[in-house]
Amino acid sequence: MLALLLFSALCCAAPFALAQQSTGQQPSSSSDQKSEDSQQPTETLKVNVNVVQLFFNVKDKHGALIPNLTKDDFDIFEDGKQQTIKYFTPETNLPLTLGILIDSSGSQLRVLDMEKEVGGAFLKQILTDKDLAFVLDFNVDASLVQDYTRDVQRLQKALNSVRIQSGVTMPTLPGAGGGPVPTAASPGTVLYDAVYLAAHDMLAKEVGRKAMILLTDGEDEGSRLKIKDAIEAAQKADSIVYVLLCADRGFYGMQGGFYSGEGEMRKLTEQTGGRVINVGNKFDKLRDAFEQIAAELRSQYNIGYTPTNTNLDGGYRKLEIKNKQNYKIQARAGYYAGRKQD
Repeated sequence: MLALLLFSALCCAAPFALAQQSTGQQPSSSSDQKSEDSQQPTETLKVNVNVVQLFFNVKDKHGALIPNLTKDDFDIFEDGKQQTIKYFTPETNLPLTLGILIDSSGSQLRVLDMEKEVGGAFLKQILTDKDLAFVLDFNVDASLVQDYTRDVQRLQKALNSVRIQSGVTMPTLPGAGGGPVPTAASPGTVLYDAVYLAAHDMLAKEVGRKAMILLTDGEDEGSRLKIKDAIEAAQKADSIVYVLLCADRGFYGMQGGFYSGEGEMRKLTEQTGGRVINVGNKFDKLRDAFEQIAAELRSQYNIGYTPTNTNLDGGYRKLEIKNKQNYKIQARAGYYAGRKQD
């Protein structure tokens, strides 16, 4: 696997180079896959547009999705100031750009095959001929296993090609029968780097509905970036992030520890309009989680407004959508206004 490269220091927020793994087929480019029938919106949350666009879900107190609401059911606020809604649509069929990020570090040994099987079935269920998806694998480094394509079989093949890479060396000791004995582990799970790459190098270049789904235990070891950098990149890419916490608790028991990644994953998802679903190592829970995500992606409302704050200063703007029936709103927490030179 090719190493993850960092072109400049973190303080410059420069992009990584995303390595590509070979799966026996040439990756498809985004431009080759897009066609005239992909009627994607031209307005995004980028700084050089004057319309802020949000995709969000509405749920009752039991978590059930609420359909058939109208523009008059909502108010929207930016930094506490009410905004005038310019358009509102219950969009469920807009083209979707989706990233699947799969953790193949040593802690995922017992759950990886489950993730491949259920993830492949989800892609077959959710993707239409107007959608695009890619697969990114991360462990001690991060690699683009499959570039953008709408070919589900190619995506499934990419998932199936993922193998565990723990970063643990396994030497052979003299007189020990030739059997491998692990040395001190040097594990790595560049989770935050992978989210940054998926957002900055892949999704930021696209328009319309965008989401990434992480299959991981939420533990990061060895990333050059921090969780705040991953969150900022996802927000700037206008991408919803879902995390399916797939964890083999037995692994952590054998290691004499526990996993504690859920807290950081909740920060990531809450700030981007997604959520964490804890599935452990249960096949049925993972399948149900994917079904929930599919339902949410098909039931998104789309709201847009022109900000009263017209300054393109690169600042972060806090967003809040309120529903007059006091339903729960699942939406991103804010956006970056960007700068004039962008």
